[in-house]
Amino acid sequence: MSSEQGDIEVTKERATVKPPGLYKVLLLNDDYTPMEFVVIVLNKFFAMTSEQATQVMMKVHREGVGVCGVFAKDVATTKVDLVSDFSRQYQHPLQCTMEEA
Repeated sequence: MSSEQGDIEVTKERATVKPPGLYKVLLLNDDYTPMEFVVIVLNKFFAMTSEQATQVMMKVHREGVGVCGVFAKDVATTKVDLVSDFSRQYQHPLQCTMEEA
């Protein structure tokens, strides 16, 4: 049994790796979730001080939406899920979403 090997040309290409896309995690205002609960959520899931959390909570209250932070997609998705689950656990309709930064 004989086999022929042809000339194999190997080329090196540089792979360009883009940094992962960033996503803003947002809280949306509603008429039912207490302001104190929103501050707890911001403390617990976004490591904000009480002062920072109060500022974001007031922005949500006044403008209808507030940015909790900017994260890689998988981290943002996890935070949205955690906040949503926590809110439902305490029977609050607080909505947490994400959008490309």
